[in-house]
Amino acid sequence: MAEPEPERDAEDPAGADLFSPDADEPPTCSSLTTKELQQNLREVKKRERPVRLLFEIPSTRIIEHSLSKYVVYQVVVMRSGSFDSHRVSVERRYSDFSRFHHQLLEEFNEELEEVVLPRKLLTGNFCPEIISERRLALQDYLAKLYAARCVRHSPHFPKFFTEQEQKRAHGLLRAGQFGPAVEQLRTILEIEEKLLPWQKPTLTVPTLSALAVCHRDLEEPEQAFVAAQRALPPVRRYGLKHHRAALLELLVDLGYQLGRPVAQLQEELSVLRDAERGKVSLRSLKELVVQDFL
Repeated sequence: MAEPEPERDAEDPAGADLFSPDADEPPTCSSLTTKELQQNLREVKKRERPVRLLFEIPSTRIIEHSLSKYVVYQVVVMRSGSFDSHRVSVERRYSDFSRFHHQLLEEFNEELEEVVLPRKLLTGNFCPEIISERRLALQDYLAKLYAARCVRHSPHFPKFFTEQEQKRAHGLLRAGQFGPAVEQLRTILEIEEKLLPWQKPTLTVPTLSALAVCHRDLEEPEQAFVAAQRALPPVRRYGLKHHRAALLELLVDLGYQLGRPVAQLQEELSVLRDAERGKVSLRSLKELVVQDFL
């Protein structure tokens, strides 16, 4: 399959420098020779680094239970270039890959004609040579999926890398185990942030909301405030009114606790509720978070 034109991160700082009011004023085109224009173009292209997702499956392990035995693959997700210095990983079984593949085929059968999932084996699944061979094949499979624009923009794509961890985190949250839940949620957030150039900007809102709830209940108001504050801009922009009201309410409460100015947040919350005339849910952020994975 032909490699598509690389997409660029909308928040790429390299491009931002070109439009910064603090940058040196560039010479006008009329004052430059053709050679100088070509040199400037080359310099601009050097600063515009394409962003890609890279997938690596560096290791595997065999899980044995009384009635089952299977291989899990460590899947590392990272961005290319200098944009990503941190590798984050999840573990997936072959059955997870198979389920994911069939979900994609239901929606993108024609587009994935040439993308083949490594076949299921009836014997030899635990042979080290077979495991190593399959590990590399699954790594190549993920790269080919990402190369298909329809797949990397599909909601199925982030779900494959985060859904299991989300369910685990929300189970821990509902059980009141906020510390372990935070660890799971941080992993989810890191993966979601890597996927943001190809996914909706609201992708991280549920995770940031859950982190805010956990930190608040762990009596860590500063971390809770930061998480809720990060969730608010995409919520405002894309009109998620229920989350907006709940986030604003939490931020006001935490702001008072931390001694932060909250007058503008209070006013925004009042205007939102008045404008909606009772249509906005009065549920707390915790109630919204808990409901996400019921």
